[in-house]
Amino acid sequence: MTERAAFEGRLVDADARLMWQARYGHFTAMQVRDRRVRGLDLHIARLEAANAELFGVPVDRAAVLGSVAAVLGDDVRDASVRVSVVEFADGPRVIAVAAPPHEPPAGPVGVKSVVGQRYLPHIKQASGMMQAHIGRQAEREGFDEALLTAEDGLISEGSITNVGGFAGGRLVWPDAPMLRGITMQLLERMDVPQERRPLKVADLQGLDQVFLCNSWGVWPVGGVDGIPLPQDDTLMASVLEHYDRIAWDPLD
Repeated sequence: MTERAAFEGRLVDADARLMWQARYGHFTAMQVRDRRVRGLDLHIARLEAANAELFGVPVDRAAVLGSVAAVLGDDVRDASVRVSVVEFADGPRVIAVAAPPHEPPAGPVGVKSVVGQRYLPHIKQASGMMQAHIGRQAEREGFDEALLTAEDGLISEGSITNVGGFAGGRLVWPDAPMLRGITMQLLERMDVPQERRPLKVADLQGLDQVFLCNSWGVWPVGGVDGIPLPQDDTLMASVLEHYDRIAWDPLD
């Protein structure tokens, strides 16, 4: 017999079946505004590096941009777009999905530390059950995000974010295995002294300001594991000012 797949008791077509079976791969997520995106070169570089490591072949840039254009169509100018490159029987293929635009949380958020480490953390993997489960568990306990740590409390990243902070005028990032997010890379272009160093959960109370970032933007962390963290509006304003000045690259 030929392979078949059903959704809620209804047979689906071959493309839907293939996409359901495609579990091995990687992706990048971006916010599109007025058909533009921040750091388009970094998104393409991320896909190229992951494709080389996972599949041993170059990414099809034309397929990436063509898929983004297809899901936006002629009528959508603002959206959240996810571009995945996943394995099919005949090799890696590009899948793009568009959803309503997503803004960063308003105001300081609370985070919960969770012992956990992603496999191949430098790759934004297509299957993300671990992060989704950890994030949902944190939300059930009244937190906004989870911080992944080692057994000794060494921080790597958030479940769907990078974490950074300021200490004595320096921008500090955790020195641990992590995904260098696109927004993190854009903030690394900020003209301030920066360093990567081991950061444990207890160290966050000694920073002048802690923040999270991902494709949604940048926002402050108000507390970790229920313990309040220092807030510096001037430092947050400087980060947001840099982020807001970043040029948006046209997709068309």
